[in-house]
Amino acid sequence: MTDISALKANLHGIKVEDDPRIVRKKSRDFFWFSPVLKEQLDGVTGDLLVSPKNVDEAIRVLKACYAADIPVTARGAGTGNYGQAMPLSGGVVLDLSEMDAVMDINSGVVVAEPGAVMADIDAQTISRTGHALRIHPSTYRIATIGGFLASGAAGVGSVNWGGLRDLGNVIRLRMVTMEPEPKVLELTGSDVQKVLHAYGTTGIITEIEVPLTEAYDWVDVLVGFDDFINAIRFSEELANMDGLLTKNITAIEAPLPYDYFLRHKKFIRKEQSVVVAMGALDGLLSRSSGAGMLYRSDRATAEDIAHLPPAYEFAWNHTTLRGLSVDPSITYLQVRYPDVNPLETVSKLQGIFAEELQDHLEFIRYNGRLVPIGLPIVCFTDKARLDEIIKRHEALGCTIFNPHRYTLEEGVMKQIDPVLLAFKRQTDPKGLLNPGKMIAWDHPDYRFDSDQGFLFPGLQRS
Repeated sequence: MTDISALKANLHGIKVEDDPRIVRKKSRDFFWFSPVLKEQLDGVTGDLLVSPKNVDEAIRVLKACYAADIPVTARGAGTGNYGQAMPLSGGVVLDLSEMDAVMDINSGVVVAEPGAVMADIDAQTISRTGHALRIHPSTYRIATIGGFLASGAAGVGSVNWGGLRDLGNVIRLRMVTMEPEPKVLELTGSDVQKVLHAYGTTGIITEIEVPLTEAYDWVDVLVGFDDFINAIRFSEELANMDGLLTKNITAIEAPLPYDYFLRHKKFIRKEQSVVVAMGALDGLLSRSSGAGMLYRSDRATAEDIAHLPPAYEFAWNHTTLRGLSVDPSITYLQVRYPDVNPLETVSKLQGIFAEELQDHLEFIRYNGRLVPIGLPIVCFTDKARLDEIIKRHEALGCTIFNPHRYTLEEGVMKQIDPVLLAFKRQTDPKGLLNPGKMIAWDHPDYRFDSDQGFLFPGLQRS
């Protein structure tokens, strides 16, 4: 039984909260995107919320929790979708949102604490140097940079810069281990991958250095198509034009744009598939002017500008979020299509799942070339049918990054990562950092072809 009273006494002077309602709220993320995770994780809550203001306080928390065998789960803004920041074994929810300083800015680099909100970082870097972050999530206006690096993979900007784990997109990370005497480690180069998208299982990020890119006044554009495959082809052409500056390119199959983009509905016909793009003015609009231009933000009325959301809030996981506000019965998948003829695979899947699946594609750079990534909307009936849909995708050569599993391996790698496991043994010898999220630690012989999915024993605690 966790001795919260003793822990609170040890953390005197650090902001703590034990009101069960507040702790429960801060123990949750957007796991409910998945009806499978909603059933598994809905009762999860921590025992205590702790909000350090600086690295010294964070070290005190980790040291006290290590001595008392109390788990610690780090949290940013809680905008993740897979239960990454949910404390499966209870214990301390370590809220890093108050460590939010932008520590240093120059023309090519920003150094920030993990709780800095990404839109706030850009506001400062743009005003100082005219530069901005390379990549950010669709939750840019509220997401913290530490949370994005610890749980994200790609996002707005990835059409140019690839994913977070691509060498060069993160220059340096400073992190704290969970040991009898926590250590501060500084990781550079490929070593940062031991912390990126690791859900805080290998250490607590306390400082981040990332590169910047030149900022532009991006124009939001919606382009309509009567055929979704033509929308995809247009998106690929746009992204592959080296002289055009684009920030994000999203292709969304009809009738999703009409049904889900409620404040832009007046611009869209129900049967139109839509490409949502962010680009620099001249080249983008010249290329798209003859392809069914529906909306462009540079010609919007003052009322529209005041009330319409930015284009990136139609993209990535925001597409599903908007869909859930209209139809709570839907869910989604994350799909990497085969490298050879991906459009052919998309067409086959459209034929197979015409009544159950509407497509949504994002475009990213992967190993130097453009790759479409699918986040299709799925009409959910039950888990068995969802698993069948996943298997049909895999039979056609697709890789599923499963958003209905909460572990690192099931969501991405589908295998044990020995480097990550060895690093966790070094930095978290008791396994107290975000327990249950790394199968390699709990069940190294786990079979990843299991339809049931890994169920962490901590979920069954009284």
